[in-house]
Amino acid sequence: MGAYRADDDYDYLFKVVLIGDSGVGKSNLLSRFTRNEFSLESKSTIGVEFATRSIKVDDKVVKAQIWDTAGQERYRAITSAYYRGAVGALLVYDVTRHVTFENVARWLKELRDHTDANIVVMLVGNKADLRHLRAVSVEDATAFAERESTFFMETSALESMNVENAFTEVLTQIHSVVSKKALEVGNDPAALPKGQTINVGSRDDVSAVKKGGCCSN
Repeated sequence: MGAYRADDDYDYLFKVVLIGDSGVGKSNLLSRFTRNEFSLESKSTIGVEFATRSIKVDDKVVKAQIWDTAGQERYRAITSAYYRGAVGALLVYDVTRHVTFENVARWLKELRDHTDANIVVMLVGNKADLRHLRAVSVEDATAFAERESTFFMETSALESMNVENAFTEVLTQIHSVVSKKALEVGNDPAALPKGQTINVGSRDDVSAVKKGGCCSN
């Protein structure tokens, strides 16, 4: 399930959003996954940035369009547009700052208020390399994830620990949901015509698009 390099050749396009408080490392998770880069001088994101990367899931090429937004309150006006069409989310907190974990419930509520019920959510405890500064236990995070039916993983963008695993798991689970939805309506996902839109739920937003042009009409 390694990286797939041909960026313009894919079977599915999934929008994934990064959410969580400012300073938890969302931008470095994004740059580590999409470019294998990490910057200690990383500045706060202003507005929205996004990057893409394609991976193989089963026999399909899945292209992730990953959106990263500033966690500061003053940028909250972009909420609905930011979440529109998202089928996956990484909900990030900093394991060394308990307040960022306390705010996870609010972020999750906002996410669920603006997205489909089937969105795949991965709770991510970032900066796990700072073991001596830990303020949030694995047990507390696991309990929250179980209670809210989300996935959970601790990561270190600095050490590149579990970053690949976290994103890949989200994309694999989205692909699973999409495949099941397609099968429920009697379609073989592999036989869908080019340009076919598959909605993960009832929303009108494009959640997964077979390559071939979703916007040619």
